Amino acid sequence: MTPSLADNWVKVKRAAGIVGLLFAVSLVLAFSGINGLSSLAQLGVIVFGIWLCVRWIRFLTRKAIWRLRNRLLVTYLFIAVVPLSLLLTLAALGAYATGSQIAVHLMSSELDRRVDMLTATAERLVIMKPEQRRYAVDHMLDMMYRERFQGLQVVVREGGTVVKYPEDLAIVPPPPAWNDVSGIVYHDGKFYGWAHRSTDLGDITVSAPFSRQYFADLMPDLGVADMFPVGGDDKHRTALQFGSSSLQAQGAIDNEAPTTVLKPAVNRLDLPLEWFSVVPIYRWEKPVKGNEPSGEDKAVLQVRSRPSMILDVLFSKKTDDLRGFIPSILLGITGLFLLVELVALVIGVSMTRTITNTVHRLYEGTQRVMQGDFSHRIEVQGKDQLADLGYSFNRMTENVEQLLAISKEKERLQSELEIAREVQNQLYPKSAPDVKRLKVRALCKPARMVSGDYYDYDMLGESLLAIAMGDVAGKGISAALLMATLQSSVRTRLSFSRDTAESTGCAPILCTSNLVSSLNGQLYKTTSPEKYSTFFLGIFDTATSRFQYTNAGHLPPILFRDGKATKLEVDGTVVGAFPFADYGESYVDLKPGDLLVCYTDGITEPENAYGEMFDEERLIQTVFLNIAKTEEEILDAVVEAVLAWTGAGELQDDMTLLVARCQAG
Repeated sequence: MTPSLADNWVKVKRAAGIVGLLFAVSLVLAFSGINGLSSLAQLGVIVFGIWLCVRWIRFLTRKAIWRLRNRLLVTYLFIAVVPLSLLLTLAALGAYATGSQIAVHLMSSELDRRVDMLTATAERLVIMKPEQRRYAVDHMLDMMYRERFQGLQVVVREGGTVVKYPEDLAIVPPPPAWNDVSGIVYHDGKFYGWAHRSTDLGDITVSAPFSRQYFADLMPDLGVADMFPVGGDDKHRTALQFGSSSLQAQGAIDNEAPTTVLKPAVNRLDLPLEWFSVVPIYRWEKPVKGNEPSGEDKAVLQVRSRPSMILDVLFSKKTDDLRGFIPSILLGITGLFLLVELVALVIGVSMTRTITNTVHRLYEGTQRVMQGDFSHRIEVQGKDQLADLGYSFNRMTENVEQLLAISKEKERLQSELEIAREVQNQLYPKSAPDVKRLKVRALCKPARMVSGDYYDYDMLGESLLAIAMGDVAGKGISAALLMATLQSSVRTRLSFSRDTAESTGCAPILCTSNLVSSLNGQLYKTTSPEKYSTFFLGIFDTATSRFQYTNAGHLPPILFRDGKATKLEVDGTVVGAFPFADYGESYVDLKPGDLLVCYTDGITEPENAYGEMFDEERLIQTVFLNIAKTEEEILDAVVEAVLAWTGAGELQDDMTLLVARCQAG
């Protein structure tokens, strides 16, 4: 069951605990203004506040991931979203750095080509004859380089004369100590691209000013470039400041702002790219010994561009028609990847919902079962393992519901069996009869709640004692019912004989064979064919000590006399099985000291672990060993011997035993 609001509030208070109480006390003391306690209370507010926040964060975290859906979302967050975000961030940073480096590289390469062109011009002038240089400067330079280098300047110093182009050039020749160098030179707060070459009579210097506008127009399709000096002495040192749009420098090259700006973005992802490159430079007034600039003299080349501008330069349709398809292919692959990712996301969400919905339904089902509603069935969808789990849960609750019904029915039957047992116990004799010359004791131990064994004794007048014993086929309720029928029939006939004798004033005259024959006919008519019983009926005459009996298929009772055991006769078959059965009568005169033992097969037929029965011989031995004891002790000894023989806690069959000892008159 989902926790209620009250339960959540209890959990929140439990999460705060003593720490929350200490935080509240510290907060009150911090604002109380009590001298000496305020600072300590403020420290307590900080410490206990942090502690309390940590505990609440842990509590809220456990609360948030209590449901499987939230736990799966957090799991996906850590195993998919976070790594994917990091990869995308890394890819974005890599793309930014790569695009910026490409832009800087292209811009630097173009700048190097411009310097190489100046170098080639200087070297060409060097190899010309002095009289040809004026013509070359006047015609060739204007024709070939004027468009690329606005403000191209040439200084020829030979034989003490200096020739400038153009003639009104204000620049002075470089110091004579310069070797043959090419590159970028910084002079009088401005950058120049220059090439210096020595001749036999002097030197030639070719330069062109690199203004901010020149850098901006260097590659307008690629972006905007700018250059700023760094390093050098304090007079020319420039502090670089990274602004929002460009690199600002103290003591700028020139004050004019470049007119070239970035092209508009083609989309929201077409963000500006800005990167820098350190370029070695020469200083006009500081000749170097070699051909390379000093390590202290550097400038920063700033390039600003956009991804779309870089792609247009790299995949220009003007140079190669096939290159124009590359951005489209990349865009198509990106769209395909996004589509695959979207499909994967939809599939993942669908599978997650399948898992969480099934688990939630199982959770609700278990809560209903905990409340005792075993009729609840959860909805099952699909044909996977989770669906089988749902089917298993439904089968489990169905089986539990059936088991509960069976258990209730069993309890009802158990209660009825208890009642039947109490009723059956009422059928057995309450106490042994007080008869002269014969002492009778008996017991019955059912293997189940009720027994199919039967024993009884009853006085017929003052001198006759009837003893009966039977063993109904089968066990349980059906055997107990037949046993009750048998007991009722015998009692009825004995009571009829006793009442008849009392009404006539004569001693009752009974024929055991006739009584057994009558009982057989009645049972045969009122029971099914497979229901029958062994039966033994005997009548003891206290006046003559004669014992008259009829044994109808029952185990023959054993007579113990003078150290010998003798089995009584069997006078016919079982009762209730055959309507034509014929029964006889037998007689035995009992003497003082004789012991008569009647028993059922629950005494002699129980088996031990090896399949061996207790049998009649062991019964006889047990009785002989205890024959001097009282009748009650003999009964207990026989039962203990049988139980010790089987070694089991449960009885294998109903055990019924009756002993009768003849005494002197």
